[in-house]
Amino acid sequence: MKKLILIMAVLPSIASFGQNQKPMHYPETKKGETVDQYFDAKVADPYRWLEDDRSAETAAWVKAENEVTYGYLNQIPFRDALKNRMEKLWNYEKIGSPSKEGNFTYYSKNNGLQNQSVMYRKDASGKEQIFLDPNTFSKDGTTSLGGIDFSKDGATVAYAISEGGSDWRKVIIMDALSKKIIEDTLIDVKFSGLSWRGNEGFYYSSYEKPKGSELSAKTDQHKLYFHKLGTAQKEDKVIFGADQKRRYVGGYVTEDDRYLVISAANSTYGNELYIKDLTVENSPIVTIVDNFNSDNNIIDSEGTKLFIVTDLNAPNKRIVTVDASNPSPLNWVDFIPETENVLSPSTGAGFFFANYMKDAVSVVKQYDYNGKLIREIQLPGLGTAGGFGGKKKEKILYYSFTNYTTPGTIYSFEPKAGKSGVYAQPKVDFKNDDFESKQVFYTSKDGSKIPMIITYKKGLKLNGKNPTMLYGYGGFNVSLTPAFSIANAVWMENGGVYAVPSLRGGGEYGKKWHDAGTKMQKQNVFDDFIAAAEYLIAEKYTSSDFLAIRGGSNGGLLVGATMTQRPELMKVALPAVGVMDMLRYHTFTAGAGWAYDYGTAQDSKEMFEYIKGYSPVHNVKAGIHYPATMVTTGDHDDRVVPAHSFKFAAELQEKQTGTNPTLIRIDVKAGHGAGKSVAASIQENVDIQAFTLYNMGFKALPKSK
Repeated sequence: MKKLILIMAVLPSIASFGQNQKPMHYPETKKGETVDQYFDAKVADPYRWLEDDRSAETAAWVKAENEVTYGYLNQIPFRDALKNRMEKLWNYEKIGSPSKEGNFTYYSKNNGLQNQSVMYRKDASGKEQIFLDPNTFSKDGTTSLGGIDFSKDGATVAYAISEGGSDWRKVIIMDALSKKIIEDTLIDVKFSGLSWRGNEGFYYSSYEKPKGSELSAKTDQHKLYFHKLGTAQKEDKVIFGADQKRRYVGGYVTEDDRYLVISAANSTYGNELYIKDLTVENSPIVTIVDNFNSDNNIIDSEGTKLFIVTDLNAPNKRIVTVDASNPSPLNWVDFIPETENVLSPSTGAGFFFANYMKDAVSVVKQYDYNGKLIREIQLPGLGTAGGFGGKKKEKILYYSFTNYTTPGTIYSFEPKAGKSGVYAQPKVDFKNDDFESKQVFYTSKDGSKIPMIITYKKGLKLNGKNPTMLYGYGGFNVSLTPAFSIANAVWMENGGVYAVPSLRGGGEYGKKWHDAGTKMQKQNVFDDFIAAAEYLIAEKYTSSDFLAIRGGSNGGLLVGATMTQRPELMKVALPAVGVMDMLRYHTFTAGAGWAYDYGTAQDSKEMFEYIKGYSPVHNVKAGIHYPATMVTTGDHDDRVVPAHSFKFAAELQEKQTGTNPTLIRIDVKAGHGAGKSVAASIQENVDIQAFTLYNMGFKALPKSK
């Protein structure tokens, strides 16, 4: 590997950097007179006008802010060198796990720097051909493949596309053999899977198109439809959701084509569960779970026997069985009981694979359909394993393995023999043996023990001067498990430390861990993150002058709350697509579905005061030296609308004291993150790292030892 010519900035220039920066000049952001009443409190919302994503004023503001931001980024001396290295390291072939449909084997492949991965297929002779190339969907690479499903015989395919990163999708139906489009495109599909019933058609979900802005208007009645081949979308029958208003509805067909499984929810946690027997004409929809107090999912069926994954009376999840003739929870029988570790199972080749998370690291056990343990699968190391899924008739399954220093590798697995072999190993210009990960446990404010994985180049000196990226999420039962990232590899090559704590609110230790970071306990998440920063400083991995905090979506809220509560703790703050206005988040798109985690300001006076107490937009104060901040968002984000980031940036720019920059970088024709082109991803990561290092005082890329 060729080494970059890197120069360590001298310490005097680091120490004086913050004092020598010139004051920033931001676009003028007008202030309105909007005031909202919450119980007996009045709350001003001067930047409410930025919520109108269709106005010329907002568009002009976005353009002006980007001009300031890119003007700043363009003058960072090592930005081009950083981009060159990022592109070089990113440029390797990436292959996804294969799956069989009809007479073909399908898989994704990216030759290195293609904006979107291409879907290929091979026939029985091994002849390869391109099946779908999303790079041809649009000239600028901003239209991506958003989901795909084949008919039972593999002869017909339905696939969804996302334009500009939007959650609103179009569904295209194609003859899989000739690759000819055979019907009109389905439109206005959102938060939906695609699941075929035999060869006659498929199920999908969507909302009525909202009045007002398609990007930000509230959507709260989800419906499950069936599209029959050869008919127009306007004729699609509503299967569920017309009479029962639910915010999230999904449907999928069991592998044997016998049952339609319907899940319905009003929040991101807890769902009702229903089945419909597709072998009986006009069969009723049968209720299995009639409340939102647990997460439930049918993972497989065998005749009338259902296998259900649930956290009902099992916070770490278990698999139960029940007969479809009387599927009430009263009749559930343990198949794979709950353990001390969180369960995420899959099925394939006639086996169950219980993927457990033990301190954020994978442990996988194989069971037969009698519930007998066959073996614990020997994984390549400590890290994250995923996959082990496939049809019952398959003889070979595939799984992926990765960690912070190991690029994702695909393995083949023979379930009967228990043998693994490398199927596709990437060739990356990264010396992973030069780096190491260490898991530590630190103490949070209330005494809770929190795990954190710290990754860095071997031989790191604990002198408090290492640029450190502290990344977190802490919400929605989401688990941050070890995974390789080109951007993080470049960061570590340049002497950076990358640290990821398992904050409460996440799913690393099951439902109890999740609940400990929700509603009136949300502050636990911020305290855990702050304690992680204090640990890294106390152990001399870094210091406040060399610490950056980063997170996206709910993690953007995490960064926003942490930097407003403890602005002196870090040098740089990097909130991405964050939920920043906690008093109004539930009024946009499907935001009301996040209330399980957050609660809402309308719930009670106590909840209003609690939420307002940490809401980033409402806690930016004049006269405070906030860290150098670069907010990032996409102008087409219809998950967490960009107004959250716009208003937060406007508050910071108005009230920041001192010379630390407070910028907002707004990707155009980009959404919440899914489907982002490779070129856009590279540039965003380059800009984040360049901004971070520059504001830590580096005038050139720091040389790793």
